[in-house]
Amino acid sequence: MNDAWQQALARVPELLAAHVQLSFSALLLAMVICLPLAIWAVRSPKIAGIALGVASLIQTIPGLALLALFYPLLLGVSALVGGGISAFGFLPALLALTLYALLPILRNAVTGLSGVDPAVREAADGLGMTAWQKLQLVEAPLAAPTIMAGIRTAAVWTIGAATLSTTVGQPSLGDLIFAGLQTQNWTLVLTGCLFSAALAIAVDLLLGLIERGIRERRRMLTGIGMALIAAGLLTATLPLLIARDNIVVIGAKGFSEQFILARLIGSRLEKAGYSVRYRDGLGSAVVYQALSAGDVDVYVDYSGTIWTNQMQRTDMLPKAAMLDAITRWTSASHGVKMLGALGFENTYAFAVRPEDARAKSLRTLDDLARVSSDFNFGTDVEFLERPEWRMVQAAYPMRFKDARSFNPTFMYPALASGEVDVISAFSSDGRIAANGFVILEDNKGAVPSYEAIMLLAPDRGSDDKFVAALNPLIGAITVENMRKANYMVDREDDKKTPRQTALWLNDKLRE
Repeated sequence: MNDAWQQALARVPELLAAHVQLSFSALLLAMVICLPLAIWAVRSPKIAGIALGVASLIQTIPGLALLALFYPLLLGVSALVGGGISAFGFLPALLALTLYALLPILRNAVTGLSGVDPAVREAADGLGMTAWQKLQLVEAPLAAPTIMAGIRTAAVWTIGAATLSTTVGQPSLGDLIFAGLQTQNWTLVLTGCLFSAALAIAVDLLLGLIERGIRERRRMLTGIGMALIAAGLLTATLPLLIARDNIVVIGAKGFSEQFILARLIGSRLEKAGYSVRYRDGLGSAVVYQALSAGDVDVYVDYSGTIWTNQMQRTDMLPKAAMLDAITRWTSASHGVKMLGALGFENTYAFAVRPEDARAKSLRTLDDLARVSSDFNFGTDVEFLERPEWRMVQAAYPMRFKDARSFNPTFMYPALASGEVDVISAFSSDGRIAANGFVILEDNKGAVPSYEAIMLLAPDRGSDDKFVAALNPLIGAITVENMRKANYMVDREDDKKTPRQTALWLNDKLRE
């Protein structure tokens, strides 16, 4: 077995445990909601119409959108009650997946209970059964196979959708898929997909065994199915029950540079005696709020992102003045400590193919604006909604023929292949030079400075041991070394993992 598979499989136990915990919690909560609601709905057609209509409406919302919606909702609720409610990690993922599981359970439960033969109900009434006795002894056993079919469907949906919980900071097998997609490490993608699919199939088979036992009134089959599920739950969640001291959560956004820097930070903290966990693939707003709340202990952001997204500033200051203003604002508003700048900048940079730059005399963004109506624009998934894009539009009259969003992994190949004609690249990305792309000058200074800065959670800012472990990184990373490191992960031949690259980068710091 090669190193890539070994490293991927080493991450599976903990991620599988978290995936199981989340999926089964959501499924159980959905059952607790749906089964009593189904009993009520069977006795009230009006309630049935409302409940099934709402559940159907929820099902039309994409799973990723449902997860995204719970983040601001929980932030608002937490603000209303004076704090204490986390909008990061398990809770938003649990609520979103629970809603996603409602429809199949509710629909099948209503169908099963409604389908009980009226003659059977009349016979039960003739025996003098109460409503509860009739439900317990007659209706529920007859409807159970149909209800179990709905639970099986919900379980498969929930296990699959749980991979998306990575985006709100909840560990899952989706961590492997998202990280592999971004770094073009298909071993990670396959590992995440295979274990997620295997989990869904295993759970479906065991629930099918329980369903068969209920349908055929064979208690042994039902008992075996339940026992195997219980044993699987206990085994899968065992890693989460092991107590660990000094656990540090390191956040990272969804691109290679962030994965590398997170592992670089992690290697320093592990040498200092801390246990480390990573939360990769987080959005800019999500990771900063998670840091402020203490759900993430440290991560690397960029001065321009904090300036525009968090501080809502549109004015321009020199780099040193901007960093000083950010330091004061993060501390005063959220208790976040800015440890310092790492020594390189990763700003948005508009890149074109060299042949287009020559043919159309493109050197600046003013030149690009002149021909923008003939160009297709490719960006990462965030850029078109960010303040920086509005600032660029205000400075340069760009009207592109079409604009498309890509995962950053595919943005550079899209430009190279001609699918798009210009991209919002990242200035520290090694694929720019490797492809020979031309960076256009921001001659009006529309895009703010993007110094890489290390941010610490409120509690970690006063931890001298923690700070001492990370201080050597401040001002120590050159843009040349960061470009080389990024390309080591992003290239197709002789690829390195973010951890391997972080070790290389750590060695370069000592040179």
